[in-house]
Amino acid sequence: MLVALALHGAWRALGRDSPWPRRFLRRVAVILGADIRVVGQPLTRDAAIAANHLSWFDILLLAGTSGARFVAKAEVASLPLIGWLASLNRTLFVARGDRLGVGDQVATIRAALTEGQPLAIFPEGTTGDDLSLLPFKPALFAALVPPVPCIRVQPVRIDYGAAAADLAWLGEDAGDAHAKRVLRRAGRFTVTLHYLAPFDPADFPDRKAMAAEARARIAAS
Repeated sequence: MLVALALHGAWRALGRDSPWPRRFLRRVAVILGADIRVVGQPLTRDAAIAANHLSWFDILLLAGTSGARFVAKAEVASLPLIGWLASLNRTLFVARGDRLGVGDQVATIRAALTEGQPLAIFPEGTTGDDLSLLPFKPALFAALVPPVPCIRVQPVRIDYGAAAADLAWLGEDAGDAHAKRVLRRAGRFTVTLHYLAPFDPADFPDRKAMAAEARARIAAS
């Protein structure tokens, strides 16, 4: 982390886009036992990535393979160290319970999409009580109505294989307990990221249709 922070600071001081948050997060995943396999071609610019969600490990994998930034609930920003590291990867923090501020949140996400870096969302909104794919909530897809020029939606299926039950954050499992369980897990595992064919938001009438299409492609995969 110290090496990556120093290099990140040097890149930013020179006014260059830094690859070090992406490289750091991928390296952390490898250190924690992941052998990462990518199927398909990740969009590394001008993309909204919609992925299934099983664990905080998903963030390491998506950022490490596509360079994506994320939309996270505002509470994450206040977490010691984690919030600061998330900000270095340009995470967007939104108050998900603020119904009156939804319009501002959508505007913030639309603006972020125009900045080039892929933006990843987890439309399930949470991890579930088991490993099944939950319904996709359409709220964040509102940022693509009307379509943002040049932006495509790329569905991604994250498959932990035999290690899924060990790594998934299920039910009411406390965050610190889950993190300790993942860190204590012995051995390595293969995780496959299926970057599926992207689609143009302009081909769909509304946010609900986009959410349904992204989920259908992941489910079919």
